Amino acid sequence: MENEGRERRIFLKGVVAGGTVAVGSVMPQAVQAQPVGAAASTTPATNLPAGYTFLTPDEGVFIEAVVDHMIPADQFTPKGTDLGVHIYIDRALSSGWGKGERLYRQGPWKQGSANQGYQLPLTPSELYRNAIASCNEQCVKQYGKTFDKMAAEQRETFLLGLQGGKVTLENGPPGRTFFAMLYQNVMEGMFADPMYGGNKDKAGWKMIGFGGVVAVHQQNVVKYLGKKFPVNPLGIADMS
Repeated sequence: MENEGRERRIFLKGVVAGGTVAVGSVMPQAVQAQPVGAAASTTPATNLPAGYTFLTPDEGVFIEAVVDHMIPADQFTPKGTDLGVHIYIDRALSSGWGKGERLYRQGPWKQGSANQGYQLPLTPSELYRNAIASCNEQCVKQYGKTFDKMAAEQRETFLLGLQGGKVTLENGPPGRTFFAMLYQNVMEGMFADPMYGGNKDKAGWKMIGFGGVVAVHQQNVVKYLGKKFPVNPLGIADMS
């Protein structure tokens, strides 16, 4: 499991390296332009309450187990819940993005190809609610326990099954569609501006050496190419 955690961490660093500036510096604009993904609320708050605004207790423990599995604590960052990734997802689901305010909702609802993007009649919050319940039902059927109570190896197998389309959620949405949205939201929660609930103490930015939202950091790209950037990252709240 130690090797798996290290491999996930290397992958996390690689998947964001090319697009970090977009995640950190233009997050509010990206949210308004994209109906699925880039899920940060358009009305961020710097002092987020501890309780969930959308997730039920059962849904909350499922999401907590997922984010802690995908982002395990190691020498680079704390675990996902300590970074607030679960809070980020909860706030996104209760926002206009979660309610599908910018989604086309008129149908027809036919199965599309992969390059056609999201095609379900469900809003993101409805997708999460249905999928989490179906995931737990499938886990109980296959492993005799809900996802949050499963061993790490069982969680890994189940999530990989969702990702690869090998796990069918009975009475639920397509597993691959749910996993794709869930994984994207986890990545957003780790690397978005901290004022949206995740990336606590800018740990995600510090891990990959991102300077934050200040536009003048762009001039340092060449100067510090191949070197560690020596400035602590700045978030939106630091500039207001």
